[in-house]
Parts: sequence; C-alpha cells; structure tokens
Amino acid sequence: MKICLISDFFYPNFGGVECHIYNLAQNLYKRGHKVIIVTHCYDDRVGVRYLRPFIKVYYIPFYMLIRLVILPNFFISLPILRHIFIREQIEIVHGHAAFSTFALDALLSAKMMGLRTVFTDHSLFGFNDFGAIMTNKMLEFALGDIDGVICVSHTSKENTVLRARISPSKVRVIPNAIDTSLFVPTDTPPSSRDEIVIVVMSRLVYRKGIDLLSGIIPEMCAADKRVKFLIGGDGPKRLMLEELREQHRLHERVVLLGNVEQSRVRDVLIQGHIFLNTSLTEAFCMAIVEAVSCGLPVVSTAVGGIVEVFPADFVCLAEETTTESLTKGLLQTISRCTRNAVPDLHLQSECRYKSHVVL
Repeated sequence: MKICLISDFFYPNFGGVECHIYNLAQNLYKRGHKVIIVTHCYDDRVGVRYLRPFIKVYYIPFYMLIRLVILPNFFISLPILRHIFIREQIEIVHGHAAFSTFALDALLSAKMMGLRTVFTDHSLFGFNDFGAIMTNKMLEFALGDIDGVICVSHTSKENTVLRARISPSKVRVIPNAIDTSLFVPTDTPPSSRDEIVIVVMSRLVYRKGIDLLSGIIPEMCAADKRVKFLIGGDGPKRLMLEELREQHRLHERVVLLGNVEQSRVRDVLIQGHIFLNTSLTEAFCMAIVEAVSCGLPVVSTAVGGIVEVFPADFVCLAEETTTESLTKGLLQTISRCTRNAVPDLHLQSECRYKSHVVL
C-alpha cells in the first residue's frame, strides 16, 4: 500500500514521536509498502529529502508558531497536501500526536479526498486549561470521521476517548517498543566504588519534571557524596539546571550533555548505575524501556501509562510526585542494590534483565 505519515514532529528535531515515525516508516518499507513522510520545514530544510532506506520526506514551507507546531490553518494546507497525495498515489494517511496541528489538518484533507485515515496519540492532555481545551476541540473535530485510532497505553486510550469523544471501539492499544539489540548491557559495567552515576535522558521542559529534578539534585548530592548526575537532553529548563549547578558548586557532579543523538543514547546509559525519570505526565515513556534494556534499575514517577510498562521488580515507582518521594526512592534503590559495592548494582540489574523476556 501507499502510506503517508504526517506530523509536525520529525527530524532534525529529536524526541520519541520523531523516532517512532522514522522506525515505523522503515518497518513498513521492509514489508513492501511505499512510505512517505510529510512535516513542516525546519530552518533551511525545505523541500524533498530522502532518508534510508529510500523514504521520501516532504518539508513543507509552513513555519512554526509555537513549540514546533504550525498555526492551525485547517483547509489552507489542502492544495499542497492534495498535490502530494495525488502525486504519490496515497491510500492511507497516518497522523501522529494530538498537539500536531499539521497532522490534524492532513486528516481532514484526506477524508475530503476519500482516503483512509489513522491517528496515533502519543501523549496525555488535561481538560481545564486554555491550551488543552483548544487542542481537545481540534482533536474532536479532526477525529469525527476517523477510520482508526492507536494509543500507546490503556491510560492513553481512556484519555483520548474522553477528549475526542469517539467510540472506544475505534481505538486500539499498541504499546511502544524498542529494538533491544541496540540497547544491551555493557560487558564492562562502571566499576568505580567512589561514585554512583544517576542518568537522566529527557527533554528539559516542564512536562518532564525538570523542576522536580532541580530539587532532587542538591538533596541527593548532600545525602551521598558518591552521587553524580549525567543529564542528556536540552530545552528551556536547561538554564535552571545550570544556575543550580553554579549555586551549589556542583560542576564536577552534575554533567549536562545537551542534545544526544539517538545512536549515542546507549553509550550514555551504560555509563550509569541508576536511571531517573521525573515526568509529570506520560502516555508510555520510551526512556525507561531503553534504560531497563541496558541493565539499569529505574526510579520513576508513577504517572500516566508508566505503571503499565513494567512489573514492580523492574521499576521503583515513587509514591507521590514530589522531590521527597523520588529522593527516597533513589536512596532505597542505592541501598538495596549496591550493598556497599557499586558494581553489584549494575550487574544485578543486568542479571535481572537477562532472566526476563518481557522486552
């Protein structure tokens, strides 16, 4: 079949949705389907580009309004989308992410042309703030005649059904997955007894709980002199972490890596002993799956669909979404796993990973 994947979120921007779309396109191509990707332009990246293996990407000259999404224009984008759909003989249009106005516009245009449409929701949204109300109304309008909806967790399904007011029978739950051959534990785990490396891989934005992280860092550094933080990712909250590092003089114990390419994520994870996730809302959370696959015990907030991802022996879930609860979870994980020997922490997690096949 000829399939179009469309979203505001795609490379060169990095994130879970971007990786999901690219991996989905690769696997559809391997199954014999023709796949194209449509997104808006990024800086000077305009026009048609090609990604391996022979996947055509259209960077449409619509410019970002806020948070990487374009201005909602509904049928103003119809002429160019119609041209692409006819030129590529598209049969199915698959939109991604509820916050992507481009994806919602494309679904409306596709239905006007009589094409089949599918939508995948990757995030959770509320109901009571202005941004959520506007997003939910657009989602309800765009999904009014949708052929199928995919959610990444049962929590996400319930959220989407309520927000878009669609029949639950149209929604299927397909959990996210990773290629575990790309995220394997190292044969030589960190062996220093003088430090415990806590890894954080996340966009540095409010939704990812960076305000919580800024409270955890000084408490953990004061509670255990061996603790060191390795933080990958970038965003508007990076300045807060830099100021925190300056204020508490933690330059040698808090390392900010900035944006980390997907191909280097495993190299960062295997440098650590514990993975920390502080998200305030998550439909699934790919980061903890990658961390567990690399043999790291995980300490995380218990929000959204995170509780559905792993059984309790894989993840230490904080009782409350607070700095105190997450700090307590980190200290308990260190105490339980290390037994005064840091190498045992990583090796125990690696053995636990190899003894389960849920991944």
